[in-house]
Formats: sequence, structure tokens, C-alpha cells
Amino acid sequence: MEALRASSFPSLHINTTLHKTQFRRPVFLNFNFNPIPSSSFSLVHKKQSKFKAFTTISSTVSTEPTNPPEPALETHSQGEKFDWYSQWYPVMPVCDLDKRRPHAKKVIGLDVVVWWDRNEEVWKVFDDSCPHRLAPLSEGRIDQWGRLQCVYHGWCFNGSGDCKLIPQAPREGPPVHTVKKACVAVYPSTVQNNIVWFWPNSDPQYKDILMEKKPPYIPEIDDPSFTNSMGNRDIPYGYEVLIENLMDPAHVPYAHHGIMQTQRPKDSVKADREGGRPLELMIEKLDINGFKADQGWSNSKFLPPCVFYAYTKPVNQANGSESSVGTKKETSVQRSFVLVFICIPVSPGNSRLIWTFPRNFGVWIDKVVPRWMFHVGQNLILDSDLYLLHIEERKIMDVGNANWHKACFVPTKSDALVIGFRKWLNKYAGGQVDWRGKYSGALPPTPPKEQLMDRYWSHVVNCRSCNIAYKGLNALEVILQVVSIVSIGIAAAAKQGAISAVARTTMVLLAVLFYATSRLLAHFIYKNFHYHGYDHAFR
Repeated sequence: MEALRASSFPSLHINTTLHKTQFRRPVFLNFNFNPIPSSSFSLVHKKQSKFKAFTTISSTVSTEPTNPPEPALETHSQGEKFDWYSQWYPVMPVCDLDKRRPHAKKVIGLDVVVWWDRNEEVWKVFDDSCPHRLAPLSEGRIDQWGRLQCVYHGWCFNGSGDCKLIPQAPREGPPVHTVKKACVAVYPSTVQNNIVWFWPNSDPQYKDILMEKKPPYIPEIDDPSFTNSMGNRDIPYGYEVLIENLMDPAHVPYAHHGIMQTQRPKDSVKADREGGRPLELMIEKLDINGFKADQGWSNSKFLPPCVFYAYTKPVNQANGSESSVGTKKETSVQRSFVLVFICIPVSPGNSRLIWTFPRNFGVWIDKVVPRWMFHVGQNLILDSDLYLLHIEERKIMDVGNANWHKACFVPTKSDALVIGFRKWLNKYAGGQVDWRGKYSGALPPTPPKEQLMDRYWSHVVNCRSCNIAYKGLNALEVILQVVSIVSIGIAAAAKQGAISAVARTTMVLLAVLFYATSRLLAHFIYKNFHYHGYDHAFR
């Protein structure tokens, strides 16, 4: 099993011998995945009847596609409507939050501050606005008593949002800090699956909303026998485009050519260099709560608004046969993995992705290889179609989200999940994220490509592992340059005969080597922590 294909470092391999009833699995550390099982199994081998994905092709198209997706099973009550503000939203993975400082985040148009309340030992999510003069609390600090302090005028707040100190108020005067207007809006929050979630309504009636409704739960993330390494990145295109792209395995051989490994068809049926092929994707059920889909090698679920994950099928389900009870080797633990993508609406034209790929084999890799090394390759995958999707979103905006099904021609079953998502979005969720009038509807202007695809501000500063690596590698670059200069200085300043000619030559050569290494390191840092251009024409 090839485990680190996405990384730009030398690949690590886990050689495993699987039971003969198991199928070949895709690369599990990449963002997208190969939905094609090995050739000995048929994607269409389904004895039970299933409702297949519907199509939204415009009725004005005169030519009917061959075997288009068929309507999915829909179960809903008349007039059901998805409420964007009655859902739990993820903010950040706990592993990338620093307990010593507050963190600013924007989710569904709301500016929030996440901070660690050491008195209650929980993560808190507040409105990122001091009630005094509306300065951002995220630019503040945690004071010596564990309170969140606004650094503009020093107002301090406890974990309940109550103002505990107004330095400018006379001690002998009225306790103005106890007035309700001096309090900060507090959002209900919790930690689940090692991610901080919050409920986007600070009304006191939702204080105990966790007792009634919990965030989506994926047990493999908390299972100690699975890996649980996470990553996050801010994305310069919207939530709708992000989530439908992750539901689309057909783009992998093309948009990520040369980066991700996909199973190739036999030469006799190979249509092009990249090896694209028909995919049998089917939606089994669609309602206001999302949908479940069959992707051949896996099942997948969309849990609105944020979670889309795919998980390997049981062996007997994947190959269409029943396992025989009592047979040898059937008692061994089945190797499985889950691809989890958490897509967060931030603002029009901006979103945030949190990803994790739990697996119960090759666990030692995550204990040996630091997280930032995985992120190098995973960010390259994101970069390889980032510009395409940024421009695509603008074209969709030009025709209007409501006209997506008319503007886009989607005649094959490989688009079944994308069509399903658009169906859910239009039928239940108003056709787009509900920003509650915060924005005009226009997308932000497109910056230069180097700024659009910048990794430092979109990922490195928000990832603890990559941030530490970035600082360490920059320090190493400076050390190499200093050693190079010192070596040259010593060789030049040493008096004739003080050191031998061989030693002098050696010092000069080492100085050149150190300097060349520092330049190579600088190039590596720039390409992997700042900007990595991607030209599809020469891939």
C-alpha cells in the first residue's frame, strides 16, 4: 500500500498482504480518492435494487445522454426548509489552537474569537467585538487571572462573557461593569472529534442546545486504533464549489495529474494519457438531512452543512459476496479508512477546509513522520485545482446559482454526487448559503495568482506543525549562511602559514557548500510554505 504518494518527500511504503476477498484501496493520505476498485470486482455488481442519482439537465437540451443518472429516492415532508443558523459549525482543530492566546475566525459571516478558559478548562467562542468600542477581542490576550482582555482599553471578560473589569471606572463609583451592555455575546460551544464547534446564535435560549442537538460524530476519529492527524486551510473560493469538488472523483486524473495516483484502465480501453473512465456513482437517499451515496469502493455521506466523508465498505459488501462464518482469516481485523472533509462557509468567495483521514493500519507512519511533511503534499493537491475552481465560481455567479443546472451539462453518472448536492441546496437550503444580508452577493476581486495561492497566510500561520517547521527551517537557513560567511572570513584572515593550504581549501569548499545548501533550503521554503506554481500545460 502506497501511503505517502501525496508528499514531496521520498515515498514511504507499507507492504501489506491482504485477504483475497479484499479489494485494492486508493491512496489514503490524499485529499481526493480513487473510486475504482480492482478490476476483478465490478462496480455494477448489485443484486439489490437501488434508486440512482437524478439529473438536472435542462429540458432544452435536445439530445439525451446515454444512461443518465436517474432520480434519487427522496424522503421529505412538504415545506421542509434547512435553517443555516440552527446547525453546529466547526471552527478549528484543537491541535492547531494555542491556549496562550485568542484566535480570530470567521464562520458563516460571523466574526468570532476562540480562546481557552483555563478557569473552566474549556474552549470558548465569543463574538469578536468588545462592547466598549467594538475593537476585536482576538487581538487581545489572556490575563494572569485567565480572563480575556481587550488590549484597546483593558476591559476583561470571564468565560461567561461577563465584564469583570473596566479600568477606567472609579472603584468607589457604580459597578458599571455589571451592566448587561458591558457583556460579550457568548456562543454555545463544544469539542467533538478534536474539533471546536459552535452554535451560531448567542441568544440565552440556546445555552443548552448541546443537550438537544449535537455536532456530527465520526467514531473513527476518536478510535485509538485509528490515526487522527488533521489539517486545515483557508480556501479562496466558496463553500458550494469546495464541497462539490470533494464529491467529484472524476476530476482526479486530470486536475491532479502527476500528483495523485489513480488506477489506470487497461491499454485496450484507455481513452487518454490520464486514464479517465466511466464511474458508477449512485445516491441512495436524499432529504433535508443530506444524502447517502454508493461510490463503488466506498459508501459516502453528506451531513449538512459541513461534513462529507467516505468510508470503505465491509469486504463482503465491496465484492458483492457473503462472508462465510467460521472460515479461516475472516476473524482478522479488517483494514479500513475514512476520508473526512469538513467544509466551512466563511464569506462569499471564501471557505475553510478541515481534513482528516483516519485509518487502522500503517498507524506507525503518523508517529514517525511529522504532520507538516504530509501537509506539503496535501497543499500541492489543493493548489493544483485552486485557480480552476476560483474562476469556475465566478462563471457560476455570472449565470446565477439558480441556473447552475441549465448552464452545466452533466450527462454521466460520475457527476451524481455533485448533482445530488445541488439538488439538496436548491430544494432545501435556498440555493446558497444564507448570509442574512451581510453581503451584497458580489465576490471579492481576483488577486494575482501568487497571492491567490499563497500558502503562508492560508495555512502555515494556522497550522501549529507547519508554523514550527517554517520557523525552524528559516533559522537553519540563517545558520548555514552565517557558518558560510564565518568560514570564508577565517580562511581569508588567517595569516600565511597559520593554517595549511589543505585546511584553507577545505574551509572555502565548506563555505560554498553551506551557502549553496542555504539557497536550496530557501527555495524549498518558498515553494512549500509560500507559493508553488502549477502549470497544467506541462504536466
